[in-house]
Amino acid sequence: MTDSPASGGSGPQATGTRSLAVGGDVGVAITGDGAQVVMLPAEAVRWAKEVDSPPGAGNLPGSASGVFVGRQDELAELRRLLADEGEAAVTQVSGTRAIHGLGGIGKSTLALHYAHVHRRAYTLVWWINAASTEQIVTSLASLATRLCPQWAATTGMQERAAWAILWLQWHPGWLLVFDNVEDPGDLRHYLGTLPDGHHLATSRTATGWHAIAPTMPLGLLDADAAVTLLCTLALGQEHAPTPGQRQDAAALAAELGYLPLALEQAGAYLDESGTALAAYRVMLGQVMDTAAGGIDPERTIARIWRHSLTAIERRNPQAVTLLNAMAWLAPDDIPRTLLAPLCPEARTLGEALGALYAYNMIAYSADRQNISVHRLVQTVLRHRPATDSDGYPPGRQDAEHLIQQATPDEGTDTPRWEQLLPHVIAVAESTLPHAPASTEMVDVYRAAAHYLYRQGRDAHAIRLCRAVLAQCEQVLGDTHPQTLTSRNNLAGAYESAGDLARAIPLYEVNLAHCEQVLGDTHPDTLTSRNNLAYAYESAGDLARAIPLYEVNLAHCEQVLGDTHPQTLSGRNNLAYTYESAGDLARAIPLYETTLARSEQVLGDTHPQTLTSRNNLAYAYESARDLARAIPLYETTLAQREQVLSDTHPQTLTSRNNLAHAYESAGDVARAIPLYETTLAQREQVLGDTHPQTLTSRNNLAYAYESAGDLARAILLYETTLTQCEQVLGDIHPHTLSGRNNLAYAYESAGDLARAIPLYETTLAQREQVLGDTHPDTLTSRNNLTHARRAIQAVQQGSRATPSTVVDPRQPSTTD
Repeated sequence: MTDSPASGGSGPQATGTRSLAVGGDVGVAITGDGAQVVMLPAEAVRWAKEVDSPPGAGNLPGSASGVFVGRQDELAELRRLLADEGEAAVTQVSGTRAIHGLGGIGKSTLALHYAHVHRRAYTLVWWINAASTEQIVTSLASLATRLCPQWAATTGMQERAAWAILWLQWHPGWLLVFDNVEDPGDLRHYLGTLPDGHHLATSRTATGWHAIAPTMPLGLLDADAAVTLLCTLALGQEHAPTPGQRQDAAALAAELGYLPLALEQAGAYLDESGTALAAYRVMLGQVMDTAAGGIDPERTIARIWRHSLTAIERRNPQAVTLLNAMAWLAPDDIPRTLLAPLCPEARTLGEALGALYAYNMIAYSADRQNISVHRLVQTVLRHRPATDSDGYPPGRQDAEHLIQQATPDEGTDTPRWEQLLPHVIAVAESTLPHAPASTEMVDVYRAAAHYLYRQGRDAHAIRLCRAVLAQCEQVLGDTHPQTLTSRNNLAGAYESAGDLARAIPLYEVNLAHCEQVLGDTHPDTLTSRNNLAYAYESAGDLARAIPLYEVNLAHCEQVLGDTHPQTLSGRNNLAYTYESAGDLARAIPLYETTLARSEQVLGDTHPQTLTSRNNLAYAYESARDLARAIPLYETTLAQREQVLSDTHPQTLTSRNNLAHAYESAGDVARAIPLYETTLAQREQVLGDTHPQTLTSRNNLAYAYESAGDLARAILLYETTLTQCEQVLGDIHPHTLSGRNNLAYAYESAGDLARAIPLYETTLAQREQVLGDTHPDTLTSRNNLTHARRAIQAVQQGSRATPSTVVDPRQPSTTD
């Protein structure tokens, strides 16, 4: 559109599809494609010049009183971009901005809030529905109705739109908000015709703006802002959330992917229905299309994304096929190569992904070789009705076929497995309740679980093992040998994750089935009995662990022979349990026998021999024979680094135990670096709250304390105790040790008011769990007595050394 009448008396001109030209003095408007000539009467032109807008005039679709959090930086950036640094006339480049992002991310909300905050800085603020050219014309026509009703009431849509454009040309300083622009090209002629104000556009489309206007991509809310928004909407501004409610809100906000509209929709539903935050998470997939509490039914997350999918399908049907398959994979780092079978030609794959990217349904990695999908997009897509004749939701079978085709062969290089694993686990986790995994997918899950087992990462295989067991129970029956093996593997994965409450019942059921089906001395029955005993031992239940180990060792010697690897394992495990019960006189000879036979039968560096050597070293250390313990630990660590790798869980155990032996020998300078390395590696490999990570954190804290650094020690002890109570339970031996050690650190810092209650609690629990004469119980009693004397200022002196958690060794178990 031209900015002024053409010279030479030729009247207004227009170029470009659907552009409008209006004359300053001539009552004519012409559409650029020649389809429409709009005649404006001279009186209407005069009113366009003379009519002023009332102060603060506008048509904003909502008030500024709603909850608005977490976008202050974006508001400031918008203002900076739209303002022209003090000039009265804003140029097109500096006066135009487009906000783009995923549907529901808050583009319109941000634009609306900006318009409210700054509306007094503009002569007029006008909101335009820009989903199509027709809707833009309709919104402009409504401006004429607002400002010049005496004329607009008697004329047509095109004439009113032409009058509005003429008015905007005569009256600078306005803000036009083009909401939900489908095609950026629709704005080109308006920006050229109307330079004397600010244009702000919102769009789900990320592409096509480079020749139209600079863009500002809008990201998700940060976690704190999302939780605040959700709590405010669900509970009311006058109610401060409890810690439990805020924790539930944080979990729900993460599940909603910090998407503002989803948070608003959830908050309105929770407020209206009184549903608990945690309950909403459970039914998330079913409520994404539910409007409540003033939410426009057409503005629910599910409806908005359905509109996007319709537009995408019109542009590229194959793009929707890709997105449906990606809904069942992990949300991040989906390799292009994984998707290639659905679009065998590189060009068609690129075009399909490009259509999804244009609508912000996916994001690319920096090298554009991996794709990410918003988690909530996946949730909505997964809960759409089944379309296949066999009852599968859209994309589910495509995702399974992609995984099957990409599964590496046995022994394939680690990078390929690591790239695929998150997607295998995601497919396993989303297995439909009414349709257990297919035989082909179970084979994939087993291969992936075996890879994790070889990596020493059993705890990461829980979802894979769960899917395998479900399929075995349904197809093969509850007592089939493959079902027994699958149940044992799932229990072992839970145990590796420190979830003994789930592991022990599975082990108990498995042992009962093995004894019933296979007999009391079958090798698989011996394995089941050993594994159950180990789980009891890990839970601190030595009274049930020792008899099982003794029975199992007798059966192994009878059935398998004195030097069979499983017999060696049984002897090692019984020795460890005696040691845990404080009976070193019986433990050390068993360890020595086991190590000698392991070296003879298995070799000097076999993993089971290394376990025996580590455990004998620990027994020597427990007997205060550090001269024999430390060389054994050093040898074991060097061999495990060579044979198993630097970060294998058993290597980490050796490093931890050698650090503890150095510390016991008074060499804190060598102990602390080893502890710090072990903790960092366990956090990376096992996770922040894995039992062995908790052990490392506790032991590093104790080493800091021994070195006189109480500030760092107390902080680590406090963190460890909280996590032990959460993960292991209130009376687990490691929790009791953590509580005792924190109390001792408080006492060392002179804070007896906090130390004594912890000592009292620990003593009572140890008496209950371990018995009145257990060494750890005696330590607790001694520490409490000393603290009470100290607070009475009767005695000043040394205290008993607090107990320190040291790793349980890794007794060998087999399927």
